[in-house]
Amino acid sequence: MTSHAVDAEITPARNPVSALRRLRRHPLGLAGGLLLVLIAGFCFLGPLLHPTNQTDVDLLNAALPPGPGHPLGTDTNGFDVLGRLMAGGQVSLQIGLLAALFATTIGTLYGAVAGLAGGVVDGFLMRLVDVMLSIPFLFFVLILSARFHANTLSLSLVIGGFSWLLSARLVRGEVLTLRVREFVLAARVMGASRRRIILTHLIPNALGVIIVNITFQVADAILVVAALGFLGFGTTYPTADWGSQLASGVTYISADYWWLIYPVGGCIVLTVLALNLLADALRDAVGRRAD
Repeated sequence: MTSHAVDAEITPARNPVSALRRLRRHPLGLAGGLLLVLIAGFCFLGPLLHPTNQTDVDLLNAALPPGPGHPLGTDTNGFDVLGRLMAGGQVSLQIGLLAALFATTIGTLYGAVAGLAGGVVDGFLMRLVDVMLSIPFLFFVLILSARFHANTLSLSLVIGGFSWLLSARLVRGEVLTLRVREFVLAARVMGASRRRIILTHLIPNALGVIIVNITFQVADAILVVAALGFLGFGTTYPTADWGSQLASGVTYISADYWWLIYPVGGCIVLTVLALNLLADALRDAVGRRAD
């Protein structure tokens, strides 16, 4: 019997169709997914319908209220606020997705190795995770953001490099329940290596937890990006992110420049809300809890 035949024989069937059916019966999850699609379309397709100059400062048209040509007005540098929201949304969503993928990849492999190894190795690896979880997350992210030039890739790596710990604990817990299942025991008896067991049997069967975790990780990363930008450690000119925009708007809150605050704040809230609603629906659909 070939190894491929063994894999087909010992791996339990997974039914994504039934998960999708359960997801369709979750109205809030569908609303979150639709809202997320609309936000992504606004950020990435909107500039095609409303092209703006987000590079050259135009002080002659600074701080204009909403009106013809500028539906949401301009900021204090003369940038069109609507175009700025689209550009900032692209950066925030890209960082959120890249950071989540980076963190989930590391956490999944780490947690799978720890859960499968068990014993002393598992204890050591998870105590290391506990120690790292005790470190103030935002404090070290601020230090690294100040040390390195903040751009989309660097912020994604910094945020992802401190966000994989939760993924590791979640996957490790899932692997602990999977490693005693018959298909894993059969793989061991048939001489499958640990690498093959992890990549072929454990991780694919933990995809439910992994996918739900990615969705939550994207939401968390977007909030971290917003916090860094608000504190002045976000992306630098000419790149914009929602946190930096919000920080600039709050500076002029006493001047009643509401169009510099509420639109970008609403974008952050709606995006995180959409991701959380979708993640809750996915968690219910796959029949596992991710927290």
